[in-house]
Amino acid sequence: MRAVPGHSAVGGWNVYFVLKLVLLWRGLIDFHPVQNLGFFLLLAVPLPPALRRVRFAAGLPLAVVLLYHDSFLPPIDRLFARAGALADFSVPYAIELIGRFVSGPVVALLAGAFLLLILARRLIRISTLVLAVLVALAVSRLVTPAPLAVSVAAADGGSTGKTGTAAARPRLSDGGSNAELDRILGKFYGDEARRVVRLPTPAASQLPFDLLFIHVCSLSWDDIQAAGLELHPLLKSFDIMFRHFNAAASYSGPAAIRLNRATCGQSSNDGLYKPVAESCYLMPSLKRAGYDINFAMNHDGHFDDFLQTVRQQGVQAAPLTLVGLPAALRAFDDSAIQDDGAVLSRWRTLRATSTAPRTALYYNTISLHDGNRLASVAGGGAMNGLQGYRFRLTRLFDELESLMQALASGSRRTVVVMIPEHGAAVRGDRMQIAGLREIPTPAITTVPVGIRVIDPTATAEHDTEYVDSPTSYLALSQVIARMLEKSPFGPVPFDPKPYVTGLPTTQFVAENQSVVMRIDDRSFWREEKDHWRPVQFDPAR
Repeated sequence: MRAVPGHSAVGGWNVYFVLKLVLLWRGLIDFHPVQNLGFFLLLAVPLPPALRRVRFAAGLPLAVVLLYHDSFLPPIDRLFARAGALADFSVPYAIELIGRFVSGPVVALLAGAFLLLILARRLIRISTLVLAVLVALAVSRLVTPAPLAVSVAAADGGSTGKTGTAAARPRLSDGGSNAELDRILGKFYGDEARRVVRLPTPAASQLPFDLLFIHVCSLSWDDIQAAGLELHPLLKSFDIMFRHFNAAASYSGPAAIRLNRATCGQSSNDGLYKPVAESCYLMPSLKRAGYDINFAMNHDGHFDDFLQTVRQQGVQAAPLTLVGLPAALRAFDDSAIQDDGAVLSRWRTLRATSTAPRTALYYNTISLHDGNRLASVAGGGAMNGLQGYRFRLTRLFDELESLMQALASGSRRTVVVMIPEHGAAVRGDRMQIAGLREIPTPAITTVPVGIRVIDPTATAEHDTEYVDSPTSYLALSQVIARMLEKSPFGPVPFDPKPYVTGLPTTQFVAENQSVVMRIDDRSFWREEKDHWRPVQFDPAR
């Protein structure tokens, strides 16, 4: 029988490889050419019909595993490690997450590629072409161990500038080899381990003031831009605004540890779970400085053992009771999320009965978390997607602005710090679907940190002082330390400039199990202990 052009033992498997190569061309997957070449050669070995059927049956699961390995999804062992947390997802939310993997433009792209493949198979030998491409990619990978750059949509979260009190700005000498990048990262953590900000005890003559740390889950500059809320009055009301603040984390637990260890330099992800010096803990440091510590959340803190994580960072105060407060939302695991305004109003009522001259509140809100839905709608009103996020963000901003106005009309001097844990990844990118934050890109970890000084007796107004150098928690601690040393409240009108001049800067390094690092205005990504990859930021799909 005359052979059909393009026919080989690989047969229909060519579709699998061609479509993966199309996804690679568009930067939508990673690719391991050596493993793919080996799989192709295994499929190309001539076999009798009976054995070909066995090979086909065995090849299907292998193809799925290889495709997963080639994707930007987290390693499968990490999913197993978080199986308990994933099991808490409600069925509707799990279905929605699965649906996010289906992209109309990508489906159209693959359908077009499949149609071209059907037409081309009559003119060329597809197997020969696929084999040639796989061999070329494998040889290229073996000759050049460092993988080629991939593209991912993200906001530009790094800002170059003078290093201030930071270590010398790193430079690449050999283009960014794995060894050099490993050395730079190791030096970064070594330098950070020696950095510390001491919080002084305010002098008796200083006017006392309260400190409110509002830790917001799922909010980044990129999310604000996507929601179109850059001009919201709340953002304009801050006296100090950090525009290039790196939260360094993409999940709540590590973010809570990083904030509550804000007085010491940035730790590696593994280092977050090791003991540190007592001076590194923010709330205990404030307690030694004369502050009564308060703790509140608009949720019960059970998911991922968040409450216990915070307690381990020295926040030993009992959480504010939520009994009797209205539930504004239901979380992805169907637990109640209380209204932010109601929780903060209850705290203000309790604060009014306290005789403590100084109080520091750690407040955590998850109102913006992915998967939340309205509690007031029968069956739950979905609040995901950009429109739902915009609705929840607008309401949160409105409630925080109402808090500021209530504090301004009260009797206590207050410094409010709004600091997000991490972004929501509301837009997603080529490497991660919306809501997925396994890779801590600048779009996820570059967050809006605002400080507002509220003096009920003051009437003077001034423009916001913006901090545009690359900063992180150490810079925030430095501002707090300066305010403890010299109160922003007094006979002279508050001027934010002295509090932000010469703040310590921090090189952009964000990490969970993955690491993203910026050097010389270039970004590099490493998945666990894998090779570093240069990452170029460009528009989302």
